[in-house]
Amino acid sequence: MGYTIKQVSQMTGLSISTLRYYDNEGLLPELNRRHSGYREFSERDLYALELIECFKQAGLKIKEMRDFMSLVRQGDDSLCRRRDFCRKHVQQLEEKFRAVQAALIHSREILEFHEMAAELGSESEAAAMYAEKHGR
Repeated sequence: MGYTIKQVSQMTGLSISTLRYYDNEGLLPELNRRHSGYREFSERDLYALELIECFKQAGLKIKEMRDFMSLVRQGDDSLCRRRDFCRKHVQQLEEKFRAVQAALIHSREILEFHEMAAELGSESEAAAMYAEKHGR
């Protein structure tokens, strides 16, 4: 059973224009068209949309997504290249995750200091208390 673009938009929360854009950019390589010319989405296309949204959230560029989808179209011959792509993608996300974790820790420290300063009404008193509390 195929889904219309409107149905897919409702199911995924993606706008119709976004779905058309993904198709026009070659990110939905196996998307069928009805005799009327309307797009018809399959379960495989829905999975591709999930993958695209994952890549998008991870910061991949459209060209990188298109390259990956091109590899998918090649079938089993591209399995190793797809694995390598995914491996690289995961490594990049892990690096980003570590950087965000470090930024979060630092931001919490800054927040703690400013909460202390606001409560005391003095930045210099808070600095002394903060340094004492954290052994700095």
